[in-house]
Amino acid sequence: MAGIDEILADLKEEEKSIEEAQSTVGEEDSAVVKLVNKIILDAHHRGASDIHIEPYTGRQDTEVRIRVDGSCMVYQKIPWAFRSAVTSRLKIMADLDIAERRKPQDGKIAFKKFGGADIELRVATIPTAGGMEDIVLRILQAGEPIPLDRIGFSHRNFENFVSLVSQPYGLIFVCGPTGSGKTTTLHSALSYINKPDTKIWTAEDPVEITQRGLRQVQVHPKIGLDFAAAMRSFLRADPDVIMVGEMRDRETTSIGIEASLTGHLVLSTLHTNSAPESITRLLDMGMDPFNFADAILCILAQRLVRTLCRECKQSVPATEGAFGELVREYGAREFEQNVHVPFSEDLRLGQARGCETCGNTGYAGRMGIHELLVGTDTMKRLIQGKAKMEEIRQQAISDGMTTLKQDGIEKILQGNTDLLQVRKVCIK
Repeated sequence: MAGIDEILADLKEEEKSIEEAQSTVGEEDSAVVKLVNKIILDAHHRGASDIHIEPYTGRQDTEVRIRVDGSCMVYQKIPWAFRSAVTSRLKIMADLDIAERRKPQDGKIAFKKFGGADIELRVATIPTAGGMEDIVLRILQAGEPIPLDRIGFSHRNFENFVSLVSQPYGLIFVCGPTGSGKTTTLHSALSYINKPDTKIWTAEDPVEITQRGLRQVQVHPKIGLDFAAAMRSFLRADPDVIMVGEMRDRETTSIGIEASLTGHLVLSTLHTNSAPESITRLLDMGMDPFNFADAILCILAQRLVRTLCRECKQSVPATEGAFGELVREYGAREFEQNVHVPFSEDLRLGQARGCETCGNTGYAGRMGIHELLVGTDTMKRLIQGKAKMEEIRQQAISDGMTTLKQDGIEKILQGNTDLLQVRKVCIK
């Protein structure tokens, strides 16, 4: 067996070789610059929403994953010697402190300066075990808002939502987890009511979609310009409509409710799982139930579900078992009332197959599934009495609300997606 001195000498050699390998590759090295640019351009080209740079300790390769249509996939592995250089390069691009590796940092990259394409990225660095540092890049999808009739609303939801968005005052919430298309839906709603006779102010973090006619404000919490401060300013700036990126605290929410009661239409997002749950969450936040009940027009819960690839999807005859499962998931009584699709031999369902266009996944693109809770008189009385979430849910369903899963099942019967994808994004 080797003596302790030999082992220590070997260790020093190994440590030295690791340090040498990492120090020979600098963040300004042309290969590293090209590599980072290529990763960003490829991800953008593939329609990714996020890029994850994940280094591992020792001599393990750094993994790069990208999220396309809400699903993560391994894009590439980078040799371990490049991990520090790639991290430093991204930090330089985002104007972050290269020396600070123990604290999370966040910044932005305007990629036009570095790689030609007009892409904007939001950057978050997070220190991980073993002295490593992960970087996650969110690709901000700039562009025009999608027309409201192309978001995937069912006929009933579209009619109701359009009539409520056209109201002169009140409170409208769109809720769902991060990346479920809430901001896109709000911008589509604003685009629908964006006329020269309507003054619209928005406070966003970040401003992703820009529209002519909207006065858009980027919030800066570090200097005290948070959502609440922006809203207070808006109320002195003669608004008709106010859109707030997110109501995440009591102050912003109470200003929003007051603004909607004083003759303004207020739109915002919430990070909740369902529409009825949003009401109990807001009341738990300490909102006055009477003011809130007066203000609320509707709450729209939204998810994005992957759709079957149009190039390769198969239309297969529905089996009794598959149809029965859809009816069971929907609820037999509601299925009979809402869907009016009996089982027959002619009934066909879409099935994923996989081709080059969709990267052999069988899915390409996403569409919205929704549940729309409308602030009817009965609903307002329940809110005033601080009713339980289950009572609110039952009332919403009797008012005609279809749940997220029910809306998803209707989209399965239209041949747009399958049950696996609907189950992935919602429970009820």
